[in-house]
This record gives sequence, C-alpha cells and structure tokens, in this order.
Amino acid sequence: MGLINSILTWVMQKRIHQIELFMKYPIEVQDELLKKLIQTARFTEFGQQYDFGSIQTYDQFRERIPIHTYEETYPYIERLMKGEQNILWPSEIKWFSKSSGTTNARSKFIPVSQEALEDCHFKGGKDLLSIYVNNFPETKLFDGKGLAVGGSHQINELDPSASSYYGDVSAVIMQNLPPWAQFIRTPSLETALMGNWEEKIEKLARETAKTNVTNIAGVPTWTVLLIQKIVELEKKSSILEVWPNLEVFFHGAVSFAPYRSLFQSLIPAEKMQYWETYNASEGFFGIQDQKNSEELLLMLDYGIFYEFIPAHELDKEHPRAVRLGEVELDKNYAMVISTNSGLWRYNLGDTVKFTSLSPYRIKITGRTKHFMNAFGEEVIVENAEAAITKACEATGAVIDNFTAAPVYLEEGKQGRHEWIIEFKVEPPTLPAFAHELDEALRSINSDYDAKRHHNLALIAPKIHSVREGTFYNWMKRRGKLGGQNKVPRLANSREYVDDILSMMRES
Repeated sequence: MGLINSILTWVMQKRIHQIELFMKYPIEVQDELLKKLIQTARFTEFGQQYDFGSIQTYDQFRERIPIHTYEETYPYIERLMKGEQNILWPSEIKWFSKSSGTTNARSKFIPVSQEALEDCHFKGGKDLLSIYVNNFPETKLFDGKGLAVGGSHQINELDPSASSYYGDVSAVIMQNLPPWAQFIRTPSLETALMGNWEEKIEKLARETAKTNVTNIAGVPTWTVLLIQKIVELEKKSSILEVWPNLEVFFHGAVSFAPYRSLFQSLIPAEKMQYWETYNASEGFFGIQDQKNSEELLLMLDYGIFYEFIPAHELDKEHPRAVRLGEVELDKNYAMVISTNSGLWRYNLGDTVKFTSLSPYRIKITGRTKHFMNAFGEEVIVENAEAAITKACEATGAVIDNFTAAPVYLEEGKQGRHEWIIEFKVEPPTLPAFAHELDEALRSINSDYDAKRHHNLALIAPKIHSVREGTFYNWMKRRGKLGGQNKVPRLANSREYVDDILSMMRES
C-alpha cells in the first residue's frame, strides 16, 4: 500500500496549482463562470423566460432575475421530479438531493446534474484531499481507507418512468463515485447506503472495525455515535486501539468548536487532525486550507457563481445582492448561488462572513432562519456556538448537543433564553454553567449585552440538562436520524424546545 499512497499523494498535490490560479484571479474566474452558466442554459425554459441570450453583464443578470427562495424555485423542481427536462438546466436530471429541511418541517429536493456531480461534489472531495496532502506531505492517508457515513436513496415516485432518484447528498455522491474513489473508501456501498439508521450503525461498526481506517468524513454528532459503538463492540478503551493509524476527521455541517473536547477524549492522539469542509445539497462551497484554522477557502471554480446579500437587506421584499468583489470583511451576508444544476440566484439560507479578501476565505455564521431575535438581541448560531464553547472551557463541561429558544414576555414575567443541553461531562453546577454562558454571550454580542443590562429586556438564561440520548431519541421521533440531519441550534419560535420538553415529560 506504500506505493499507492505515494502515487495518490503525488496526484493530489498536482491540483494545488489550479487552486492557486483562482485564488490569484478570483473575480476573473467568477466572471467567466457566470458567462458559461448563462450561455449553457440559454435554451432552457428558465433561460428563455429571462432571455439569457441577451444577458451580457453581471448587472443585467442581477437586475433581470429576482433572487429565488426554495419555495419560489420548487414549481420548476416539481416538474423536473415528474420527469420533465430542460427546465432549469439542459442536461438530464436523474438525481435529487433531499435536504434535511432544518428550517421547516418539509424536506427540500435539489436537482443534481452530472456536471454538478463531476465539477462540484467530486471535485470538492478531491480538492479536500489535495489541500490536506499539501499541508501534510508525509501523510499515510492512502495506506488505509476513508470512512464515510452516508445516507440512503430511493426511486423518485413522482417520475412515471421511474428513472430518477432522490436521497441524502452523501448517498447521491456515493452511488455515483468513480471507481478510484470507491477503492479508497469504506464500508461497502450496500452498508453505507442502508436506510434504517439503527441497523446501519451496528453494521457500520462491525464492518469497519476490521478495516485500517486512516480518515473519517462525516457530521460530528453521528460520528461520535459510531466511534462509541465500535469501542463498545470491540471492548476497547479507545478507538485508537481499533484504528491505530487514524489521522484526520473531515467534518462539516455544524460548528466543530463545541465538539472538540469530546473528540479529543474519544480520540486521544496529539497527531489527530480536524479539517473542516462546507458542502451541502446545493453544492460544495468551501474547504479549510490552513493548519489550525477555522477559515474556509471559498472554492470558485466548481460551477457555482456567488452573490451575497448584506444582513441589512435581508428583511426587504427585494433584497439587493452584491458580487464577490464588493464584499467587506467581518460583515454578515446571506449566500446566493447560481449553479450548474440550474439553481438561479438561489438564496441558500446560510449566512457567512469574510475573514480574508485575498484569497477569499469565509466562516459560516448561521442560517437566515436560525437565530434568536425576540427582544432585539440578534443572537446567531455563531454567537451561540462560541459562547457554549467558552462556557465548557470555563467549567470543564463537555457537550454532545444543544438547542435554544426564547421565552417570550408575558404579563408579570420577563423574557429570557431557554437552553436544552445534553452533556457528556456535566459542569460542577448548572447555575455556574449558565453564568459562564451568559457572560460569554454578553462579551460576544453587544445587542444581547444591552438587553441583559440590569435585566432590562432579558433575564439570565434558563438551562435544562437532559440525559444522554435525548437528542438522538428526539431526532428519531421526527424521522431525522442519519448523517445528513442536524439538530437545529437556535429558533426564534419555541417549536423545537417545547417538543423536546414535552417528550421528556412523557418519558
């Protein structure tokens, strides 16, 4: 396997020169990409509706085509799912990525073209390995296998020809992986794509425990469950006794900061690396490209044209987006994408801020619909995750999962935030943890601090410590088990918090 590792390491390092090209000429690369997207889709129904053939400049593109939400795009997608073609994109759409739909109860179905698979998702996976290898040229990554926890897929029942499919983005990718990528991954495709999560994690554990796993890719929550299951089945004290050559965890979907302590206890190795990605049903957007960094390099040559809505425009009926060359550092933006799957000026629902403009690097700050702002405090997911990380560090606590929502003002009662937290290691006392969390939020968010001043609009947060497995059981009850589903961190309504509290009272 040493020869294979050497060859693949060399191959992966070759791509770095192309990455350096878009880092050096980002605006030119994006401009050329927009022209290509418009030219390719000019004879689609959408392209003819907005007369793509006459669009010559970005300003024309921006003024002519409104920003679309998922709900506004869905009528086109529904027709694609019923078997029609050439609606949003000219090539045949056979696959749809099913989003976990964390912003509402309804799942989303995102078209995935062959171009998006090859030039975005597969390319992103290769680039992740290329960037990692470039940072660690002595890696032994390819001496073993990469473990990926995928979702499942099924036939699209809306298509009368039964020739299209939908599933979690990980399942769509795994089902279509090229042979070289299948060769370096584990478990078997049959196991990776199982639908029943509880059966699947047992089979995953038994199958991969006998494999030389050098790297893992997945969502932190479900990866923790898998590691714990393997250690339990193998009767070991640490996963390193099972996988002694494990060197990196490629993670994404949620902030890793609150999980870092937990992973360091599960994988007690100083050499262990944690490398972040930003990929979603709609595309692969960013990759950590530096050691010991929380910044993500925005990938600009994946068939995705980027625009950004400044935070102050979000509540407007017709928000005005800006292009890449107009963004500013440390300001919140909602991300808008036009893609080689036929999403046009699509509001992704994620918010980011730029930490660097040369090259363009970002941090994910949350969701446009995942926040708490019942009292003008404007707490976003990034604030919550940073504060809970600080509180854990101050008290020695380790968390598994959390969610939070406002307690609204009532007659004779003041407003506050209510948190439900599942601890792996409990803090000395909940009041001490609540104090540290509150103080951290006050230091991070000036609006929250102003509302907390002398208990003006908010009193101290209330925290519930729930027993181990609570969030797992809640996600199971909602039909949201699996690697692509995430616990919603914040909500401006009490839907999630009240549902969990109700479940706790029933048990």
